[in-house]
Amino acid sequence: MLTVWGRKNSSNVKKVLWCLEELNAAYAQKDVGGPFGGLDTPEYKKMNPNSTIPTLQDDHFTLWESNTILRYLTEKFDHSHLLLPQDVQERAAADKWMDWGGSNLFGNIKQMMNKIVRVPVSERDPEVVNSICQNIEKLLKIADDALAEQAYFSGRKFGIADIAIAPLFYPWREIVTERPAFNNLERWYEQLKTRPAFKKIVMIPIK
Repeated sequence: MLTVWGRKNSSNVKKVLWCLEELNAAYAQKDVGGPFGGLDTPEYKKMNPNSTIPTLQDDHFTLWESNTILRYLTEKFDHSHLLLPQDVQERAAADKWMDWGGSNLFGNIKQMMNKIVRVPVSERDPEVVNSICQNIEKLLKIADDALAEQAYFSGRKFGIADIAIAPLFYPWREIVTERPAFNNLERWYEQLKTRPAFKKIVMIPIK
């Protein structure tokens, strides 16, 4: 039995749960992290010495790093190539966007949550807020330009790269009311909203 350790409203946990739903793979989910705690226990640190979420447990095998977990799940379950491109170049292009999201977008979204969303308005530093918002907008401009040339980050059809990026885009879109018109990202987002697993896993209240 697959077990996903991590709170459901974490962007990185959402990736893994959404992927499992799309693959119709059976799994259990256990709340740890944030208000649930549990990341510094000896039992959890044995699975994930970083004390981060998510952690995937597959019988006696454990894995951490959300994008690595996505790759593992698709390699194991996606025999019909629903999410994982079969062509080596298409797969590499999808990998590129997964790594871009993890190394560029994630850190800025995390700052947005920690420095803006979870801080009372009266205590926010305007310069910090402006810097975070500008950084995110620059990155999303890159993403928007890419989607002018292709339907999805995974290429011609929905796939693993979209699962990696969308849970990071969602909180920004829900929280930032005054934002640039990224028409290609909006078109992509509307397509994702037609997917039941996206609505079930990703479109939940931001905390």
